[in-house]
Amino acid sequence: VQLQASGGGLVQAGGSLRLSCVASGRTTGRYSKAWFRQAPGKERELVAAITWTGGTAYYADSVKGRFTISRDNAKNMVYLQMNSLKPEDTAVYYCAADPGVASQHRYDYWGRGTLVTVSS
Repeated sequence: VQLQASGGGLVQAGGSLRLSCVASGRTTGRYSKAWFRQAPGKERELVAAITWTGGTAYYADSVKGRFTISRDNAKNMVYLQMNSLKPEDTAVYYCAADPGVASQHRYDYWGRGTLVTVSS
């Protein structure tokens, strides 16, 4: 499974970005999908995850109410809509996929990451 994330960039605080991630190499319709992020000097953290049906989503407390994860299994896509962005959201964002439980922190397949920079 290969994952390619896109949509990162520079945005002012309070702005919005939408990240996209396409999977290839194998159908991932029944895989859990997630977005992680890693800020400079910090450990990687789970931002949001979604079950393969799309029926349940999990969010880090720091992004609840601001970020929304969604997926389109027909297109092998997962998205992260980020609103009300804050400077502390600045990080490299990675999409991930795994046949296991969505809320876990260990995912087998990873994209290369896309940089999100939020200016104050």
